[in-house]
Amino acid sequence: MAERKKRRINKDSDVVNNTTKKTVGFLLFFWVSLFLDSPCFANFYIDKNGIMHFISPPKKEREGNKMNNMKKYDRFIKKAQRKHGIESALIKAVIKTESSFNPLAVSPRGAKGLMQIMPDNFTALAISNPFDPAQNIMGGTRYLKKMIKRYDDNVPLALAAYNAGPTAVDKYGTIPPYKETQDYVKKVMQQYLRYKDNI
Repeated sequence: MAERKKRRINKDSDVVNNTTKKTVGFLLFFWVSLFLDSPCFANFYIDKNGIMHFISPPKKEREGNKMNNMKKYDRFIKKAQRKHGIESALIKAVIKTESSFNPLAVSPRGAKGLMQIMPDNFTALAISNPFDPAQNIMGGTRYLKKMIKRYDDNVPLALAAYNAGPTAVDKYGTIPPYKETQDYVKKVMQQYLRYKDNI
């Protein structure tokens, strides 16, 4: 009798444990579904023990998510294009190079947002919240326009000034001999041509 009772208790305990695992798995699934919006959580499954396993999305799906991430800023980019007369392809190229379309990006030097605006420029560019995509894109495009005008529509020089500051460009009369700035100009121009071809 005691042995039968012991087996029954063990069986009931196993049922409780399995139910608990499945409940925890469901709650974790619910929490992830409710609060996370990241491509890396796009594919997952729960095994028979209630354990959740995450799977990296296929490459095509990851690329699609990147495109969607870019497209959600299109209306702000087009608005800035209309206001300041800067090609949307160039605005996108700067955003891609500066922050890879991360609106919360902060550089080691303190530049913030999609177009990596330095705090010293917030007031002049009418930016109260650098992490607001609309403000950041409009302010960044305004500054880019200012640099393009300053250097007589020479886009590479304007980009160099955007990165290293106009003082450095004025000092050398060309793209400054800084590896970071030279690489920056090259990357933006490559992205610019890429986006321009896709328009």
